[in-house]
Amino acid sequence: MEQTQHAYFEGKIVPFGEAKVSVATHGLNYGTAAFGGMRGYWNAEQKKLFVFRPYDHFKRLLQSSRILAMDLPHTPESLTQITKDLLKLDGWQQDVYIRPLCYKADALIGVRLHDLHDEITIFAVPFGAYGKNEDGAHVTISSWRRIDDNVIPARGKISGAYANSALIKTDAARSGFDEALVLDNQGHVSEGTAMNVFIVRDGVLITPPVYENILEGITRRTVIELAKNELGLTVVERSIDRTETFVCEELFLTGTAAQVTVVAKVDHRPVGDGKMGPITAKLRDLFNDVVHGKVEKYNHWNVAVE
Repeated sequence: MEQTQHAYFEGKIVPFGEAKVSVATHGLNYGTAAFGGMRGYWNAEQKKLFVFRPYDHFKRLLQSSRILAMDLPHTPESLTQITKDLLKLDGWQQDVYIRPLCYKADALIGVRLHDLHDEITIFAVPFGAYGKNEDGAHVTISSWRRIDDNVIPARGKISGAYANSALIKTDAARSGFDEALVLDNQGHVSEGTAMNVFIVRDGVLITPPVYENILEGITRRTVIELAKNELGLTVVERSIDRTETFVCEELFLTGTAAQVTVVAKVDHRPVGDGKMGPITAKLRDLFNDVVHGKVEKYNHWNVAVE
């Protein structure tokens, strides 16, 4: 398997082993960092690597950085070009996961966001399936609650906020589940540990709205558009009650890493007939074709590494 050879670090592309920070780095000690995640998909027929929706991902990353009072001299376009240069240099011919990270780079003690130096780094790693059971995950409702926008903004991928996700994921995994659903402080379904939630009821696709402390997911946005435009589905953004996950016909999770992950059971209760439902199957197949550059209508979402 090919290995990561380079990273963008402190303004230039360097050998991966040289992309290091001090143990005193502010972003490491206080979680004052924000990250993104995007995938590069290898199309073996065209012999091209396609990065899926990088401009949207970098736009969200820069929005997250703004929440943390960062001032980065970049645009989505400039960061996309850096990413293309980096991927081309490493010569990937397989699916990869790309991780940009912006962080408070000063090596000092003291909690704050202002009067600090901001940096950004980008690297890529080989990446296949995210979960062990993406065709039929068994999930639980977590006892932990989702962070609130007035605590740590969930719409930004703030590094420190993912301690919440880690607590949820570990408890679920140690209890024998593949994944967990987490409720917000009003008791509504918010997210998985690092993925958005969709259910199907009476043929209608339903997902929590952006004001329910969810990450404004790019895969979520993609699935909504494909569901409406290609499958002719009605998509409703509204609150989802906990017990709706017990009675819905289909349930799936979306995210850059998770892609479209099927949920077969919630707390030992089967979702529908306990197998991948027809709507989920169609959306998943269509999504896979789109991200691999096989659907011309949506090729504007894919940026080829050339």
